[in-house]
Amino acid sequence: MSDRIPAHPDASPLGKPVAYAQHYTPELLFPIARQGKRDEIGVAAGSLPFVGEDLWNAYELSWLGPRGKPEVALAQFRFPADSPNLVESKSFKLYLNSFNQTRLADVAALTGLLVRDLSEAAGAPVGVRVEPLSARPQRPMGYPKGVLLDTLDIDVDRYTPAPECLAADHARPHVTETLYSHLLKSNCLVTGQPDWAMVVLRYRGAPIDREGLLRYIVSFRQHNEFHEQCVERIFMDVLRHCQPTGLSVWARYTRRGGLDINPARRTPDMPPPPDFSEIRQ
Repeated sequence: MSDRIPAHPDASPLGKPVAYAQHYTPELLFPIARQGKRDEIGVAAGSLPFVGEDLWNAYELSWLGPRGKPEVALAQFRFPADSPNLVESKSFKLYLNSFNQTRLADVAALTGLLVRDLSEAAGAPVGVRVEPLSARPQRPMGYPKGVLLDTLDIDVDRYTPAPECLAADHARPHVTETLYSHLLKSNCLVTGQPDWAMVVLRYRGAPIDREGLLRYIVSFRQHNEFHEQCVERIFMDVLRHCQPTGLSVWARYTRRGGLDINPARRTPDMPPPPDFSEIRQ
């Protein structure tokens, strides 16, 4: 779908001083191939063990109407998990800000450009929804309907991913349950800046050891990876070490630069996650 060649993350605008473009500049978008990190976690090209998407929420979107009057809106972007590329977040921010002094006929014209440019960068169709603030859009907030792990009284001494902490008791009857934690923290792959998130696991199968799962979540605390890559790593580690018959892993990361990123991965038999914001977003 796209002839754009993804580059290494070190070549992105992350961690570098940049000048904001005054007008629409689609070339700012910086695609990064997903497959490199998927090779690390044993996910072969063309045989994904999951489906899902990366849901981005934008809170700082503005452009000029045909008479030069500014418009402001919220936007949602849905990148399919099987797209060959993800889009680096700072380049996405710079791209969105390039609309600030750009005159457009209407919301439909803006949406058309966003769909075209983001789909080209991702290498697959990207869903876009733009909601002008004049229409009073709502952003629901909530908590998962499940068990919060964070009150468990545990000792922790690992702060890099420790999948050996994961285990399930296959001698016990299978369960269907949702477990979640607000203690997921990782760091940007390029800059090392902290990324904060709530992570949720919904699964069917042998009961997962909750203390071990919480230790595993905390073990990402000094790990450097992008949001999407962390969620895929968690999904694969739980799938291998706990062997659930169905699994869904999704995270709600706090916003940076007017954007929050919410990756979700699941086995095809599991329902998609609910669409609500975490309180810190």
